[in-house]
Amino acid sequence: MLIHSLFYPFSFSEKNQLKMSQNPDKPHSSEEKLSGLEDGQEESLDNPDQSIRKRIRQSAPGSHRDDTPKSSPPRPVSIEELMETAKGVTNMALAHEIVVNGDFQIKPAELPEHSLEKKVRDIVHKAFWDCLEAQLKEDPPTYDHAIKLLGEIKENLLSFLLPGHTRLRSQITEVLDLDLIKQEAENGALDISKLVEFVIGMMGTLCAPARDEEIKKLKDIHEIVPLFRAIFSVLDLMKMDMANFAVSSIRPKLMQQSAEYERKKFQEFLEKHPNSLDLVTRWLQEAADDLAKLRCKMLPPHCSGDGATGGASSLCSTAVQNQAYLKLLKWDHVNRPFPETVLMDQTRFQEIQLELEQLLLIGTVLLVTFSAAGSALVDVPGFAEKIKTIVKVLLSGMHLPSFNLKESLATIGEKVCAEVNSCLSQHGFTPFSAERETVLKGQIQAVASPDNTICRLIDSRIQKFLENYLASSHQKSLPAIPGGLGPIQRELEEIAVKYVRLVNYNKMVFSPYYDAVLGKILTKEESQLVGKSEES
Repeated sequence: MLIHSLFYPFSFSEKNQLKMSQNPDKPHSSEEKLSGLEDGQEESLDNPDQSIRKRIRQSAPGSHRDDTPKSSPPRPVSIEELMETAKGVTNMALAHEIVVNGDFQIKPAELPEHSLEKKVRDIVHKAFWDCLEAQLKEDPPTYDHAIKLLGEIKENLLSFLLPGHTRLRSQITEVLDLDLIKQEAENGALDISKLVEFVIGMMGTLCAPARDEEIKKLKDIHEIVPLFRAIFSVLDLMKMDMANFAVSSIRPKLMQQSAEYERKKFQEFLEKHPNSLDLVTRWLQEAADDLAKLRCKMLPPHCSGDGATGGASSLCSTAVQNQAYLKLLKWDHVNRPFPETVLMDQTRFQEIQLELEQLLLIGTVLLVTFSAAGSALVDVPGFAEKIKTIVKVLLSGMHLPSFNLKESLATIGEKVCAEVNSCLSQHGFTPFSAERETVLKGQIQAVASPDNTICRLIDSRIQKFLENYLASSHQKSLPAIPGGLGPIQRELEEIAVKYVRLVNYNKMVFSPYYDAVLGKILTKEESQLVGKSEES
């Protein structure tokens, strides 16, 4: 499907285009750099949990066209239409990224060390600086290149000024008067060192505090050509700082308009490609079928009550949507294409899915450990955190292909038993016997089995908690943590907050499409129920 061919390269195979960081001292993004992103700005996602990122990149699907349901035959697409659509998708994805990711920033491109592009760039730059150095060594010196560089520096400095910086603007214009500088050069009266000194001082006035160290280093460079190179390097960093300021300034306003903007862009795409909701339809249909299977046993929480039929239908629509979002946490990203309306957030949903898989194992190991130790260690301060840290460290690479879960669980069993015995001895309790240690180690290693009863119990309670969190996301009170999840409550709530924020924003953007699709699905479900009741 065309929408996947446009979205997937942006989300995965060009993952070296957008850069996000949690370091506020590093340069961020700007309005004038947004277009530069589309022209090839380097991108990366800097996340403390690199194993999750690596796993996502390795399991990301490249193309799922064979799995796409066909509601209508594809029509030929011209190059102009394709480019226009790609540009619209890129702009929409970029706006979405800025809104959803509070750590979004654009950084300078970092070309691969031995790439042809880097070699060409280095050759061109060296030729330019060599030419400048040769001109300055002439007798008398030629300042043609130097004056052009001063002109560029002047433009950069002026671009950093706000409308109220009248005095600074006058200073820059007066000192870096290119006509006067040319006259001084022709008459042999140009003092370029004095001009560079002024430039460095002005840069120190205009730069962010994070750049003070770079400005200080400029003052230690005494050769003109290396100094010019260093000045332009710092100016690039200052542009990134301005970019950061620009993005942080427009984010609140962008958040207000982004939902409408994304919906508009998606509608334009949908008008050109009417079958671009096929995967969404199948996704919501599966969610409705899941709830229909449970209807025999119990009604979904949102459908209970004594409301009218129309109200019940509306509530059931919400329940189906919530069930659909829960299905995204169990998605087979390798073999199944992601629904079109959540495609831009596939990486985030997959991160949450992998975090939950790790948290599931941590929670299961903790529950097994506390059950084996009895009440002796339940209230010991710091014990649960220590065990949690041990387990988390040993499971940190669990989503890498080279990770061996059974071996890691065996190691976890050894470490946990040693920690349990140490804690029991410190608090005056009898340490585990060899037999009890063997039992605990066996229970921990059994967690590797997908049919493990305790693991499935913890998983069902995590899913129930997230379901309740979705249902109460607009209420002040949060759902209670189910039994057995107390030791991982903090981590679970952190994941839930990210998840619900993502879901709510997606609903805000695409709810009209979901309502339209679910209107047909629920009408079909109701007619089937009526038919069955009449037959009975």
